[in-house]
Amino acid sequence: MRLQRSNCRLLIRGAVRAGETVRFGGTMRVGRIARVGVTFALCALAACGASAETIDRVLAVVAGQLITLTDVTAATDLGLQSADGGGDRIRVVLDKLIDRELVLAEVDRYAPAEPTAESVDREVARVRQRFPSAAAYEAALARSGIDEQHLRETLRQDLRMRAYLDQRFSTSSAQRAGAVADWMAGLRRRGGVTDLYLAGR
Repeated sequence: MRLQRSNCRLLIRGAVRAGETVRFGGTMRVGRIARVGVTFALCALAACGASAETIDRVLAVVAGQLITLTDVTAATDLGLQSADGGGDRIRVVLDKLIDRELVLAEVDRYAPAEPTAESVDREVARVRQRFPSAAAYEAALARSGIDEQHLRETLRQDLRMRAYLDQRFSTSSAQRAGAVADWMAGLRRRGGVTDLYLAGR
């Protein structure tokens, strides 16, 4: 999910083997290092600042984008994705975030019209309305490790996806559901997805 909490995730992509737990700051413990090596990862951590304290678990890599446990938690807590009553809530939301990244990769190829600032404002307002108070909303952002600017960017991407899908699949609702399902199956087959989630791990 492109809810990047800091540029340090970009710096260490490819340095940390997906699926390992990564800790920044304090008593540093870094998971197994692959390809680039320990030196690169340590430099990346230093660039992020020793005061940072982030613990995360990489659940999937999709088209070069990391999806972490924190991404799943943020999407759930902010009401951006739902678990639909599934038994394994992480699995259900992770699958949706994987599909989202696959669609975003397609959207980036075709560059649909940008949503207006007003439409993004409306989406932010809808998220705010899910919380009983401004304090509860701010607390949810803090737990998720993101700020409102990151949320706005995610909602902007969602609006771009919606516009792209509306343009590509303009058939009736019944026909559209089948067409979108077939298209998504094709994206998954060729989308370069590395799914590392194991329930209970």
